[in-house]
Amino acid sequence: MIQQSFRFLRHASGYRRCRVRLAELRLLVLDVDGVLTDGGLWTTEAGEVIKRFDVRDGLGIRLLQQAGVEVAWLSGGKSGATEQRARYLGIRHVLTAVKDKPAALMALQQSLGTSKAATAFVGDDLNDLAVRPAVGLLIATADAVRPLRRRADWVLDRNGGDGAVRRLAEEILRVRGDWQRLSEQGWRDRND
Repeated sequence: MIQQSFRFLRHASGYRRCRVRLAELRLLVLDVDGVLTDGGLWTTEAGEVIKRFDVRDGLGIRLLQQAGVEVAWLSGGKSGATEQRARYLGIRHVLTAVKDKPAALMALQQSLGTSKAATAFVGDDLNDLAVRPAVGLLIATADAVRPLRRRADWVLDRNGGDGAVRRLAEEILRVRGDWQRLSEQGWRDRND
Protein backbone atom coordinates (compact mmCIF):
# COMPACT_ATOMS: atom_id res chain seq x y z
CA MET A 1 0.00 0.00 0.00
CA ILE A 2 2.74 2.48 0.88
CA GLN A 3 4.65 1.62 -2.29
CA GLN A 4 1.60 2.58 -4.37
CA SER A 5 1.24 5.93 -2.61
CA PHE A 6 4.74 6.87 -3.75
CA ARG A 7 4.02 5.93 -7.35
CA PHE A 8 5.15 9.36 -8.57
CA LEU A 9 8.72 8.75 -7.47
CA ARG A 10 11.09 8.15 -10.33
CA HIS A 11 12.79 5.02 -8.97
CA ALA A 12 12.94 2.71 -5.97
CA SER A 13 15.89 4.51 -4.37
CA GLY A 14 13.77 7.67 -4.26
CA TYR A 15 10.97 5.74 -2.57
CA ARG A 16 13.32 4.38 0.08
CA ARG A 17 14.85 7.82 0.66
CA CYS A 18 11.39 9.38 1.14
CA ARG A 19 10.38 6.74 3.66
CA VAL A 20 13.57 7.26 5.65
CA ARG A 21 13.14 11.04 5.61
CA LEU A 22 9.48 10.78 6.65
CA ALA A 23 10.43 8.52 9.55
CA GLU A 24 13.06 11.05 10.70
CA LEU A 25 10.91 14.13 10.07
CA ARG A 26 10.94 16.72 12.84
CA LEU A 27 9.66 19.82 10.99
CA LEU A 28 6.91 19.94 8.38
CA VAL A 29 6.55 23.34 6.72
CA LEU A 30 3.43 24.04 4.70
CA ASP A 31 2.69 26.73 2.18
CA VAL A 32 -0.85 28.01 2.77
CA ASP A 33 -2.55 29.18 -0.43
CA GLY A 34 -2.71 26.25 -2.83
CA VAL A 35 -1.69 23.66 -0.20
CA LEU A 36 -4.00 24.18 2.78
CA THR A 37 -6.51 25.91 0.51
CA ASP A 38 -7.44 25.40 -3.13
CA GLY A 39 -5.64 28.65 -3.96
CA GLY A 40 -8.84 30.63 -4.42
CA LEU A 41 -9.42 33.84 -2.52
CA TRP A 42 -12.79 35.40 -1.82
CA THR A 43 -12.99 39.02 -0.78
CA THR A 44 -15.90 40.77 0.82
CA GLU A 45 -17.01 44.28 -0.10
CA ALA A 46 -15.15 45.46 2.99
CA GLY A 47 -11.93 43.92 1.63
CA GLU A 48 -11.82 41.00 4.06
CA VAL A 49 -10.16 37.90 2.58
CA ILE A 50 -11.99 34.62 3.05
CA LYS A 51 -10.32 31.24 2.52
CA ARG A 52 -11.62 27.67 2.65
CA PHE A 53 -9.55 25.18 4.65
CA ASP A 54 -10.15 21.41 4.60
CA VAL A 55 -11.09 20.07 8.04
CA ARG A 56 -9.39 16.74 7.24
CA ASP A 57 -6.10 18.60 6.81
CA GLY A 58 -6.68 20.13 10.23
CA LEU A 59 -7.05 16.75 11.88
CA GLY A 60 -3.99 15.48 10.00
CA ILE A 61 -2.01 18.40 11.42
CA ARG A 62 -3.25 17.69 14.94
CA LEU A 63 -2.27 14.01 14.57
CA LEU A 64 1.23 15.01 13.46
CA GLN A 65 1.59 17.42 16.36
CA GLN A 66 0.55 14.66 18.74
CA ALA A 67 3.22 12.44 17.17
CA GLY A 68 5.90 15.07 17.87
CA VAL A 69 6.20 16.69 14.44
CA GLU A 70 6.50 20.48 14.55
CA VAL A 71 4.20 21.95 11.90
CA ALA A 72 4.86 25.46 10.60
CA TRP A 73 3.19 27.59 7.95
CA LEU A 74 5.22 29.67 5.52
CA SER A 75 3.33 31.89 3.11
CA GLY A 76 3.99 34.78 0.79
CA GLY A 77 0.42 35.95 1.36
CA LYS A 78 -1.12 37.55 4.40
CA SER A 79 -4.69 37.50 5.60
CA GLY A 80 -6.42 37.27 8.92
CA ALA A 81 -7.95 33.97 7.85
CA THR A 82 -4.54 32.25 7.78
CA GLU A 83 -3.55 33.46 11.22
CA GLN A 84 -6.96 32.62 12.69
CA ARG A 85 -6.90 29.06 11.34
CA ALA A 86 -3.34 28.59 12.58
CA ARG A 87 -4.28 29.72 16.09
CA TYR A 88 -7.20 27.30 16.12
CA LEU A 89 -4.89 24.41 15.20
CA GLY A 90 -2.16 25.42 17.64
CA ILE A 91 0.40 26.19 14.95
CA ARG A 92 3.19 27.99 16.82
CA HIS A 93 5.19 29.16 13.81
CA VAL A 94 3.15 31.10 11.24
CA LEU A 95 5.26 33.13 8.84
CA THR A 96 3.19 35.26 6.46
CA ALA A 97 3.96 38.00 3.93
CA VAL A 98 7.33 36.29 3.40
CA LYS A 99 9.29 37.54 0.39
CA ASP A 100 12.28 35.20 0.72
CA LYS A 101 10.98 31.74 1.63
CA PRO A 102 14.40 30.01 1.77
CA ALA A 103 15.80 32.63 4.18
CA ALA A 104 12.69 32.49 6.39
CA LEU A 105 12.78 28.69 6.39
CA MET A 106 16.46 28.51 7.31
CA ALA A 107 15.92 31.04 10.14
CA LEU A 108 13.07 28.87 11.45
CA GLN A 109 15.23 25.73 11.25
CA GLN A 110 17.99 27.51 13.14
CA SER A 111 15.64 28.77 15.86
CA LEU A 112 14.22 25.26 16.33
CA GLY A 113 17.57 23.49 16.04
CA THR A 114 16.23 21.39 13.18
CA SER A 115 18.41 20.14 10.34
CA LYS A 116 17.73 20.34 6.63
CA ALA A 117 17.48 16.53 6.51
CA ALA A 118 14.74 16.51 9.17
CA THR A 119 12.66 19.14 7.35
CA ALA A 120 10.00 18.65 4.69
CA PHE A 121 8.19 21.38 2.77
CA VAL A 122 4.90 21.13 0.88
CA GLY A 123 4.19 23.64 -1.87
CA ASP A 124 2.31 24.23 -5.09
CA ASP A 125 3.98 27.04 -7.06
CA LEU A 126 7.26 28.49 -8.29
CA ASN A 127 7.99 30.45 -5.10
CA ASP A 128 7.94 27.12 -3.26
CA LEU A 129 10.55 25.62 -5.57
CA ALA A 130 13.05 28.14 -4.16
CA VAL A 131 13.19 26.25 -0.82
CA ARG A 132 14.60 23.12 -2.50
CA PRO A 133 18.17 23.58 -1.19
CA ALA A 134 16.93 24.10 2.39
CA VAL A 135 14.90 20.90 2.89
CA GLY A 136 15.41 17.17 3.03
CA LEU A 137 12.11 16.53 1.25
CA LEU A 138 10.31 18.77 -1.20
CA ILE A 139 6.70 17.67 -1.66
CA ALA A 140 4.20 19.02 -4.20
CA THR A 141 0.43 18.87 -4.33
CA ALA A 142 -1.09 17.01 -7.28
CA ASP A 143 -2.16 20.29 -8.87
CA ALA A 144 1.17 22.07 -8.34
CA VAL A 145 2.84 23.79 -11.28
CA ARG A 146 4.83 21.47 -13.53
CA PRO A 147 8.34 22.80 -12.64
CA LEU A 148 7.70 22.10 -8.95
CA ARG A 149 6.25 18.64 -9.63
CA ARG A 150 9.33 17.78 -11.71
CA ARG A 151 11.76 18.78 -8.94
CA ALA A 152 9.76 17.42 -6.01
CA ASP A 153 10.79 14.27 -4.17
CA TRP A 154 7.13 13.31 -3.93
CA VAL A 155 3.99 14.51 -5.67
CA LEU A 156 0.93 13.90 -3.53
CA ASP A 157 -2.13 12.31 -5.10
CA ARG A 158 -4.43 15.05 -3.73
CA ASN A 159 -4.90 18.68 -4.74
CA GLY A 160 -4.26 21.56 -2.40
CA GLY A 161 -7.25 22.31 -0.18
CA ASP A 162 -8.65 18.84 -0.88
CA GLY A 163 -7.01 16.69 1.77
CA ALA A 164 -3.42 16.84 0.46
CA VAL A 165 -1.97 17.56 3.90
CA ARG A 166 -4.10 14.84 5.47
CA ARG A 167 -2.80 12.39 2.87
CA LEU A 168 0.76 13.30 3.78
CA ALA A 169 0.02 13.10 7.51
CA GLU A 170 -1.34 9.58 7.14
CA GLU A 171 1.78 8.52 5.22
CA ILE A 172 4.08 9.97 7.88
CA LEU A 173 2.13 8.18 10.59
CA ARG A 174 2.22 4.90 8.60
CA VAL A 175 5.98 5.08 8.15
CA ARG A 176 6.37 5.73 11.88
CA GLY A 177 4.07 2.84 12.81
CA ASP A 178 1.35 5.03 14.39
CA TRP A 179 -1.38 4.80 11.75
CA GLN A 180 -2.53 1.25 12.48
CA ARG A 181 -3.43 2.09 16.09
CA LEU A 182 -5.21 5.30 15.06
CA SER A 183 -7.16 3.57 12.31
CA GLU A 184 -8.30 0.89 14.77
CA GLN A 185 -8.98 3.01 17.87
CA GLY A 186 -9.97 6.31 16.29
CA TRP A 187 -9.47 9.86 17.48
CA ARG A 188 -10.98 11.06 20.76
CA ASP A 189 -10.42 14.79 20.51
CA ARG A 190 -12.21 17.46 18.48
CA ASN A 191 -12.12 17.38 14.69
CA ASP A 192 -10.46 20.53 13.35
